[in-house]
Amino acid sequence: MRAVHNFNQGWLYASRELSHHAPDSDFSPVTLPHSNAIVPHHNFDVNAYAFISTYRKRFTLPEAVSGRRVFLDFEGVMISSQVWINGHYLGEHDGGYTPFSYDITEHVQDGENVLQVRVDSTERPDIPPFGFIVDYLTFGGIYRDVALRYVEPIYIKDVFIKPTKVLTHDMSIFFQMTLVNHNPTPFEGYYVINVRDLDPDGEVDCNMVRDEPFTIPANGTLVLDEEFWGDAFGPFSPKLWTLNEPRLYLASIEICTEVAGGIVIDYIEERFGLREAEFRTDGFYLNGEKVKLRGVNRHQNYPYIGAAAPARLQRKDADIVKYELGCNIVRTSHYPQSPHFIERCDEIGLLVFEEIPGWQNIGDSDWKALSLRDVQAMIERDRNHPSIILWGVRINESWDDEGFYRLTNEIAHRYDPTRQTGGVRYFQESQFLEDVFTLNDFSNSVQEPKNTPHLVTEYMGHMFPTKIYDSEERQVEHALRHAKIQDKMMGMDNVTGAIAWCMFDYNTHVEFGSGDRICYHGIMDMWRLPKFAAALYESQIDPSERIVLRPATFYAFGDKSNGGGDQDFDYIVFSNCDELEIYLGDDLLGRYQPDRAHFPHLLHPPFRIGDGQMWYTHRLRVADARIVGYRNGAAVAEERLTTNKLPEQLFLTADDPVLHADGADMTRIVFKLVDKYGHRLPHAHAVVTFEVEGEADLIGVNSFPLVGGQAGMYLKARHAAGMVTVRATAAPFGLSAEVKVALE
Repeated sequence: MRAVHNFNQGWLYASRELSHHAPDSDFSPVTLPHSNAIVPHHNFDVNAYAFISTYRKRFTLPEAVSGRRVFLDFEGVMISSQVWINGHYLGEHDGGYTPFSYDITEHVQDGENVLQVRVDSTERPDIPPFGFIVDYLTFGGIYRDVALRYVEPIYIKDVFIKPTKVLTHDMSIFFQMTLVNHNPTPFEGYYVINVRDLDPDGEVDCNMVRDEPFTIPANGTLVLDEEFWGDAFGPFSPKLWTLNEPRLYLASIEICTEVAGGIVIDYIEERFGLREAEFRTDGFYLNGEKVKLRGVNRHQNYPYIGAAAPARLQRKDADIVKYELGCNIVRTSHYPQSPHFIERCDEIGLLVFEEIPGWQNIGDSDWKALSLRDVQAMIERDRNHPSIILWGVRINESWDDEGFYRLTNEIAHRYDPTRQTGGVRYFQESQFLEDVFTLNDFSNSVQEPKNTPHLVTEYMGHMFPTKIYDSEERQVEHALRHAKIQDKMMGMDNVTGAIAWCMFDYNTHVEFGSGDRICYHGIMDMWRLPKFAAALYESQIDPSERIVLRPATFYAFGDKSNGGGDQDFDYIVFSNCDELEIYLGDDLLGRYQPDRAHFPHLLHPPFRIGDGQMWYTHRLRVADARIVGYRNGAAVAEERLTTNKLPEQLFLTADDPVLHADGADMTRIVFKLVDKYGHRLPHAHAVVTFEVEGEADLIGVNSFPLVGGQAGMYLKARHAAGMVTVRATAAPFGLSAEVKVALE
């Protein structure tokens, strides 16, 4: 029978090219996912990781072959790899964002096997996204998972599950199955498909059986495309996959020798959801309901570790987009991203626009061939994910190329006729070959569409880069510019939505970003910690889900020009409350409503706190402030602000209380200097020093020169269970804190 083994453990690594005869002593032990270099969080050159390295793994087979085929499955290696097993060359894969496999059946042996991988992480112009300067870094290494897969000579290669007409009584599901026969004789068999509701209270558990046999030719492949109508599932009402209730089903497919009671030859499971997603000229519709898309672009990169993040960190990013930022869509700019990230989007109801690798440049015919392969590989990997609603089949911000882009669209529609295509450009006059006109709109507004359906796929970003330690005025202006664009988009029926550039700050090349080679384009910093702009998105969350009250101020009067005394307003509050009351000390400054004059279309406009001169008079009293949020006349939230900016606490926390002791699992460690009400102090600079007790390692800067009041690092588990304690001390304030994480 089929068996899949995690193959991430027990690797050796060398940061240079080594021959097959090099001793193991030239390598260091590592666990996958692995970055070929741990880099500073800023101020480093691409040569820190753009080199050739070598990976080696000695292993014995975890179980006997017993007549089966054995495959080696790589989820992603950056950016080109060559693979050998026991000295036999398996092949080369160019491109770091799509999976690839090798059949190693004829080359493995009883006893020890030696796997060796040469990884070229240089920026090769013959491989997408390179060929010209790219505004992001690719990093290097075997940075995604590897698996060892056993299958019978007759096996299921791929399953594509296509629900149709899910909003009608004629609902049906197509199961397109690709079956392979490695035997020299034809195989005649049957299949059984079981569909199970993954909700614990779900009702669905039904079998669909093919009564007529199918035949796979000798040494051949058969593609079956079978449709099952709603009554095949029995007496149940299917639950749709929605943003608020993302219902998932599990399809189990068996190949059998007989209709009933036969031998099961192969078995595979696939998750899917029942939903209808369509971009129309007047908007985007999910299950027939119009939804305005509000989202962010995401890079797959992390401080220090580049792109080599384990499943926990990948899944955490999806949670941040959905729950912390309150967005309903994410764009995987500018490449297919981790399967763990996409799977989490399925689970939590976060829509995804996924696109092929590239940035502005289109290469020669060989380069285009790799890009066409990427279109197919991306779709075949991810087409069963209900969260994905749009395929990006154009190189981001590239010029028109009719022949090339007709091919990318044709491939997308051939391998997935259920989804529409988009192609991200930055000029309205671009040739429209896709189903959705996707535009990076840097007009600091939203342009009136010339083509529909119309989706804004980037805005802001480099137009107003903002650091976490910038002045209050710049950070507030940054947030208000995001608010302005979201407001205008919400008021345009012929614009389906707008996806901000971008989720968080990211490392880049010397040609872009600031002098430290970071693009400060994020609404969060590179540790996924919020700037004021993040509060704008968070404030659009439905109040029934969570009340949001975020003052966009450091509450330090010297942070405003002229002390704030002659400004039209003193500060902004982002909230989904109906009204706010502001108190200075015991005095009521006023009661305020959302600023619908400037933001008429936002669901929850910012609050603009006026009376500048009155505020100026009160601030001479150096009074603390209290903000009370009301909904439907009742107080539902409160925030306090203090003028005393002396650090009161070193805030230290870990995202997760428990890690897997597998040598790869990580959690984010966040540290901040905060005042007595828990607000970060952006001007309280300090050196924060860490100690770790237990079987784990800190990935990051130690000691850390904290600027901007907040930062992060990662705690990485070793291979032994136990308790880990992380202690931090902030000089010169004499503050300390500790956090504990269990390893299991």
